[in-house]
Amino acid sequence: MMKKQLYGNSLLACVLVVTGCGGETGTTAANTGRQSPPATVEATGQKTATQPESHGQTPEATLPQEIPTYSYKIKNSWPHDTRAYTQGLIFLDGILWESTGQYGASSLRKVELKTGKVIKQISVPRTYFAEGMTVFHNKVFQLTWQEHKGFIYDPATFQKQGEFDYTGEGWGLTHDGASLIMSDGTDQIRFLDPLTLQTTRTISVKDRGEPIDQLNELEYIDGEIYANIYQTDRIARIAPKTGKIIGWIDLTGLLALKDRTGGEDVLNGIAYDEAGKRLFVTGKMWPKLFEIEIVKNKSHS
Repeated sequence: MMKKQLYGNSLLACVLVVTGCGGETGTTAANTGRQSPPATVEATGQKTATQPESHGQTPEATLPQEIPTYSYKIKNSWPHDTRAYTQGLIFLDGILWESTGQYGASSLRKVELKTGKVIKQISVPRTYFAEGMTVFHNKVFQLTWQEHKGFIYDPATFQKQGEFDYTGEGWGLTHDGASLIMSDGTDQIRFLDPLTLQTTRTISVKDRGEPIDQLNELEYIDGEIYANIYQTDRIARIAPKTGKIIGWIDLTGLLALKDRTGGEDVLNGIAYDEAGKRLFVTGKMWPKLFEIEIVKNKSHS
């Protein structure tokens, strides 16, 4: 079942070719991301003290800034339930927490990291398509896709404690210790008051001035928002104050072709072990969950 249709692809990629897994670092080609046009300067035919002669060179201020790009090393891999249409993923108290989607198959679950075994689960009513999830203020918050409704659970019992409404679609969910942070499939990220569940501010995510949409599963890591870009193998690193893209992670080749079904088994799911500084990623209906190390690519300037 297709979950979402692409809304017109405004994705700007720093194009990377990543090869190899099993602990090998992906290799990269030149950065071919779209560049912002240089600023236009009206010609006056006169030299002034504030407009020095450039001798045919573009002023440094008008050059687009190069955005860091990253590949990866695989440190570990573990089993992942191929029936789990992963929509939200976190790591808390030594356990993976996962929200899975699709009508009639949506759930909230706790999962054993090394075995992939589901150790606690509650089904979401069949009329809802579950989406992103996070645990904050001793509550589990879970979004739904097109139903404009979120659920609140007790983290110990999984008993539902309440509901909340929002406009637009629900995609990814995380928090920064002060606000819930929500994506809706557009280039917008909302910050919600965790008590009133009302939007307090919104940022537009951009790569050198160009909006980036299809923002999906989110994770807040060391002062940045990490976002899966739906139906791609890329993760955006986003500045939460400005929405500016400050890095691209390319995970091409992470799941071997032989392990893909050819369906909608796309990369989706980012979890971070803050105590152990471990980064976990998986995908919808992937047979594996990976612990990876992010490796910065060399500059091509």
